[in-house]
Amino acid sequence: MVQLRGLRAIKEVWAGDVLFAEPPFASVVFDSHAACICHSCFRRQEKLQRCGQCRFAQYCDRTCQRAAWEEHKQECAAIKSYGKVPNENVRLAARILWRLDKDGSVVSDTQLTGLDELEDHIYDISEDDLKDFKVDIHNFLDFWPRSSKPHTVDNVSHILGVINCNGFMVSDQRGLQAVGVGLFPNLCLVNHDCWPNCTVILNNGNQSAVDSMYHSQKRIELRALGKIDPGEEVTVSYVDYLNLSEDRRRLLKQQYFFDCTCEHCTNKTKDDLKMAGVPEETVKEVTEYSRTMLEKMEKARIEANYNEVVKICRECVEKQENVLADTHIYQLRMWSTLSEVLSYLQFFEEAATFARKMVEGYLKLYHPNNAQLGMATMRAGVTHWQAGFIEIAHGMICKAYAILMITHGPTHPITKDLEAMRMQTEMELRMFKQNEYVYHSMREAALKNQPMRMMAEPVAESIKNLFRRK
Repeated sequence: MVQLRGLRAIKEVWAGDVLFAEPPFASVVFDSHAACICHSCFRRQEKLQRCGQCRFAQYCDRTCQRAAWEEHKQECAAIKSYGKVPNENVRLAARILWRLDKDGSVVSDTQLTGLDELEDHIYDISEDDLKDFKVDIHNFLDFWPRSSKPHTVDNVSHILGVINCNGFMVSDQRGLQAVGVGLFPNLCLVNHDCWPNCTVILNNGNQSAVDSMYHSQKRIELRALGKIDPGEEVTVSYVDYLNLSEDRRRLLKQQYFFDCTCEHCTNKTKDDLKMAGVPEETVKEVTEYSRTMLEKMEKARIEANYNEVVKICRECVEKQENVLADTHIYQLRMWSTLSEVLSYLQFFEEAATFARKMVEGYLKLYHPNNAQLGMATMRAGVTHWQAGFIEIAHGMICKAYAILMITHGPTHPITKDLEAMRMQTEMELRMFKQNEYVYHSMREAALKNQPMRMMAEPVAESIKNLFRRK
């Protein structure tokens, strides 16, 4: 690939091909996940081993702790000296500057740009955000050890600015929840398109093999969603496509400081479907009502009041029925939340109904190889399996597997889980066709073990935007 106002392919690329893989220049776990995520591999674990020195960093085991020590060493001493843990912005900025001092701005032959060349957009920051930004600078200067190389306020400001507009959301090992933030210089060069030809996923690597020669780094992978010709620009989407073009442009301007001129924004492609319904006057009224109910629902979900979430969603869905189209984004958001929460509360049959409607709507809006579509189809497949609808479940899991083979690749943990599910549902489908009674008896026994439970508690911070929102 060559850099020419972005990145362009230098040879023909096909769906599922990896254009490049890149380890983070530096990365940290979110403050809110510091106690439940390994600070080395970003895997979610029930039991973690705490660093004996700073008592902040947590690891799966000694292997992960050793792998992280080079990056954590100076941070560890600084936290002990400072007496408290600074926020994720300050921690990431410190890790970046320690690495810059040690290795320089370009750390490998495959890195296409130095950190000093990345945009920081400091002069574009709003007044409210600027206040928080100045607090981060102040806290950084307090935290930065006197034994480390001193840096000017301009240097620190540049790094914090780069983090603000280029900090990439890092997921847990299942790719289901954002748990941290990292800086990937090459990825910063890839331009945005609302209907992109590539997607980015995190591969958490492998530190569990006995022989360290088989260990692999945490890294992002840029994967093609379809055929890309030589010379064609490589693009990814910074925001979720399931927003109106006007809202996407506002988010992009607010977070990344540019006006999107992609074909889908210019032509307002599929905006009519996302707000469709009949009759027109009633649609406006129900749309406004839905917007209010979505805010209430989100508040209840953040508070983990799931019975209230279900109550709000049911009221809203009843009002939306026969008015809003099955592609209306507010109706899709209600269906998505209802299916997720009802499944968590183990009302599987009702959850399956809303999950199926959600996937049917997504299919009309998303790119056929969109990772969000693949993940939603996977969850819907699992919900149908839990409800006992084995034929629909197997079909959905097969569709999800086909998408995730392209977006995540065959070695990603979520794809491996899907492959196991695909084989299991295929076996169960054969059994169901031969003898329904035997199948249902075995299914009840299997449900007690819950081998297919892909998601625990519903989460607010799923992976929908590429870069972290401020």
